[in-house]
Amino acid sequence: MPVGHAIMVAMPEHAPQAGERPSRSGPDIGVSTRTTNGFLTVNSHEMYAEDARPHNIAREDDVSAESAPVLLLHGGFCSLESLRPQADALAEEHRVLAFERPGHGRSADIPGGFDYDRGVDDALAYLDAMGVAQAHLVGYSDGAIIGLLLAMRHPQRVRSLVAISANLDPSAFDMGDEEDSSPEPEPSPERATEPEQPTVEPGSERDWYQRLSPDGPEHVDVVLDKLMALWRTEPHIAATDLGAVAAPTLVMAADRDAVPVEHTLLIARSIPNAQLCIVPGATHALVAERPELISTIIGDFLRGR
Repeated sequence: MPVGHAIMVAMPEHAPQAGERPSRSGPDIGVSTRTTNGFLTVNSHEMYAEDARPHNIAREDDVSAESAPVLLLHGGFCSLESLRPQADALAEEHRVLAFERPGHGRSADIPGGFDYDRGVDDALAYLDAMGVAQAHLVGYSDGAIIGLLLAMRHPQRVRSLVAISANLDPSAFDMGDEEDSSPEPEPSPERATEPEQPTVEPGSERDWYQRLSPDGPEHVDVVLDKLMALWRTEPHIAATDLGAVAAPTLVMAADRDAVPVEHTLLIARSIPNAQLCIVPGATHALVAERPELISTIIGDFLRGR
């Protein structure tokens, strides 16, 4: 039974003014695909979403029962732009669905803390709203945790799962890199007397937040505080419970990830017949550091499923 409903609205083509919603930023979907983007209402809150498909799939009716769409689940303090290379690559062969959770990207924050159970509920409601019975899940970091929980609790909704840099409990996630992701540069001696100006690295998640969030750049610390509280207290997934994952699964992480390789091995060993990929020379930001390699691996895994 559907637990949400969707209302798509047209996106503004001009730069947003105060009080307006921001338009989609970042590279456009390739010429061989078509995309629809806008806002929809799910579980009583609005979220930004995208629906991209190859040109040879013109309508939802053209998608056969054998061709489940891909649902991208972004990480914490990320927008869909963090998975743009993977979205573009996958949309060459698959219908690709994606949405931004509250407080992320173009979706406004909502009262209360973040939790993974609500992430699962929102993902299910989004699939129901889009009329999708089953999807291939590709989740990164927080999105991978949501993907694992969804595959455990609702196996009939998951055709396959790619879980990138997931952790089963807070102790397995090193938050040091997350807390220091946007360090302030040391002032040079000649500028030491000038007023200090905040510096945000172009293309960083903080930069994307300031560019996209309808809550304004001043809300960033509220979101980060909620995320830190989440990462310190959740998730709590028993490795033995991963035996409930029935879908074909690819577990992926980096060799220098914030999640130890041993923990990633535990996840892969606990899921029946799961495949394992450790990306060399990368960190927790592997989707940005090795985008072509990761897109190729995901595409190969999904092909024929």
